[in-house]
Formats: sequence, C-alpha cells, structure tokens
Amino acid sequence: MREIPFIKMHGLGNDFVVLDGRVDSAALTPDEVRRVADRHRGVGCDQFISIEPSERATAFMRVHNADGGEVAACGNAARCVADKIMTELGVDMATLETVAGVLEATRDGNGLVTVDQGPARVDWWKIPLARELDTLHIDMSDGGKSVALLTDAVGVNVGNPHAVFFVDDVQAVDLATIGPELEHHPLFPERANISVAQVRGRDAIRVKVWERGVGITSACGTAACAVAVAGARRDLTDRVADIHLDGGTLHIVWRDDGHVLMTGPVSTSFSGVLDDALLNRQTI
Repeated sequence: MREIPFIKMHGLGNDFVVLDGRVDSAALTPDEVRRVADRHRGVGCDQFISIEPSERATAFMRVHNADGGEVAACGNAARCVADKIMTELGVDMATLETVAGVLEATRDGNGLVTVDQGPARVDWWKIPLARELDTLHIDMSDGGKSVALLTDAVGVNVGNPHAVFFVDDVQAVDLATIGPELEHHPLFPERANISVAQVRGRDAIRVKVWERGVGITSACGTAACAVAVAGARRDLTDRVADIHLDGGTLHIVWRDDGHVLMTGPVSTSFSGVLDDALLNRQTI
C-alpha cells in the first residue's frame, strides 16, 4: 500500500490538503480529490493543493476545489504554500507559479503573509461574462425566483471570476440557497464565486462567500480581493480596506497600478498520509 504524505493547512478556516509533488508526482484524479475533500469519509478540505516544480518561480501551485475541478487561483492557499516554502528555505520572499500567473509572496515575521494577486481584471471578457455588459452593474434580474433580491452585481476577476453584491445586512441573505443558482447563472460561462458585502465604512466591509465548487466558506482570499476592488470601483470604500469574513479579517490594498495585495495569517493544523484505501486505488 502506497502512502502519500500531506499537510493540512488553513487561512482563516479556509482549509487545504497540501501535497508536495516537487520530487514525486502528487497528481490525483478528480474523483480522488473528491474522496480526500470529503469531510466525513476523507480528510476534509475546501481545496486540494499540489506543489510542483517550476521553471518560472520558486514552485508551482496547482489548485483543485472540493468538487474535483481545477481552478486557476486560491489566495489563502497561496499564502499557506508560500509560507511553507519560505520556512523551508529560511527566507521571507518567494514566488509561486499558478495557472493564473506568477505571484510574489512576502512575510513580516509576525505570522502574516502578503501575496500580490496581480492586477484585478474588470473587462467583461476577462471575468468572463457570456456577453458584453457593464461589469460595475451586471443586471441579473433575469435570474430565478430565489435570486430576486440579488440582481445588481459587480464583476471582478482576481485569478478566478467573482460576482459581488452589496447589501444592507449580509446575515439577512440566505446565501446557502441563493449561492448555487448564482454560481451557475448563464452569464458566467466558467461559473462564479458569489459574495454578499455589507459596507461598514470607507475602510471596512463585512462579507459572506459562496465559493464555486465548494459552497459556503469561512474565508476566500480572492473573494476578499474582489470585494475590495468592487467597493472602490463603486466609490463605497477607499482602495485600502479590511475585509471581515466569517473566519477572520484580511487586509486588502488595491494599488494604483491595478495589483491587489492580500495580507493575512496562515496556520498548519496537522500532517498525515493518504493511502490507497482512501483513494480507492487497487493494490497488487
């Protein structure tokens, strides 16, 4: 029976199973990812992360959501993986290659890691949307009955597509019911992460997130970035804001050059091994 070592990490409760495939391949099939991510029969996680060799950066980070689908970016995972690599190398800066591009990460020595998520994309074809629309006010009034209260979205791509809805009270929104329909709305050919955001001041926003392929999540780093960009675009907030999620707070800076910097804590929960029994692999 083959045993595959892993580390369980999280950023504000957004949790990951991290496999290091820089020496031996850590590739899993979508079905195997779903087995690992299962919180009752597997390890349990929002995202499955494999670290791989890179010729462009310190390492390559591959991301699969709990449903087995591969996605281009995960902000909280980038902070966790970067911190692991920086600790290994004894440095305070590292670069990560992702499907969305190369990200630069730094840490301050006090448990906080900052990742430059690259430029926020707000053109309709970069979100992407199914047709040309004003991404500052995406009209979603043709949605089903369950989304009738959320019809005016801001579209932002921060490595993956996001739709942000500003509301008076995030607790009053049944995101568990509305999220799946919005995620699969025909305007989003690649589906979308759905955030409801309550502005508390020019530098603070309360957010709840439905993450595509995952569901309700305690924290989503790219969603926090998208919300900060959306708030600034609508002139509801400044370009520097604290985003308060269910799992804690991320500090977001949307620089004048368009890049979005995200700062927050990282944690390691435990380590273990995946074996063939969990992955349902046949042994000889």
